[in-house]
Amino acid sequence: MSSPRAAAAALAAAVAVSLTACSADAPAAAPAAGPSGTVTVLAAASLTEAFTALGREFEAAHPGTTVAFSFGSSATLAAQAVQGAPADVFAAASTATMTTVTTAGAAADPVDVATNTLEIAVPPGNPGRVSGLADFADRDLRIALCAAQVPCGAAAEQVLRAAGVTAAPDTLESDVKAVLQKVTADEVDAGLVYTTDVVAAGAGVEGLPVPEAAQAPNRYPVAVLRASRNPTTARAFVDLVRSDAGRRVLRDAGFGPP
Repeated sequence: MSSPRAAAAALAAAVAVSLTACSADAPAAAPAAGPSGTVTVLAAASLTEAFTALGREFEAAHPGTTVAFSFGSSATLAAQAVQGAPADVFAAASTATMTTVTTAGAAADPVDVATNTLEIAVPPGNPGRVSGLADFADRDLRIALCAAQVPCGAAAEQVLRAAGVTAAPDTLESDVKAVLQKVTADEVDAGLVYTTDVVAAGAGVEGLPVPEAAQAPNRYPVAVLRASRNPTTARAFVDLVRSDAGRRVLRDAGFGPP
């Protein structure tokens, strides 16, 4: 007959063997999933420089990720998002354009990340001698505006109305970068673009402030698209845009606070 002490020892050994076996069979805890793969961002043309810089920062902070951008007219990009284009994030140049996407159920919970205001851009040396918005009614001058259906065009209509000016544009462009290109190429005497575009153009244009522009600031909302195939990385990119580092990049590009 075995002693109680021997029985206790045998029981302890059996328990130890059992625990070891269970430990060997249990799978290791999976590491928390972080940003990976490609995130596709549909963004307003006026965000080109700032978002390109943020994309580089994101890729450096998360090795193995790629940020792919499609810049253009917010209205066009919103239509693509509603139609289910393969994208993860939408950044608009106006609240109204984002509403098109959220109302269709293609995105939810957008957050404002910046503001922007219009400014007159003229070629270096101001050959048309443009001094303010009143000159946009001069049919002898070559004038470029954004089309009314895009955010920069809607803002231009508000600003011109506030100034009591009926503009006589020679060309209506699909996005603000197209207006800017007309000015830098000296194809027009003046155009209404965002302050950020004047900053981005550097010596390529001269900017003239528009006091009435303060009455029509554009807000820039950003949201993760419901159809995103990479929502974890999409949310991480939006978090970067909203972070102190992201706001610093936007501020340096000429954007105002949200």
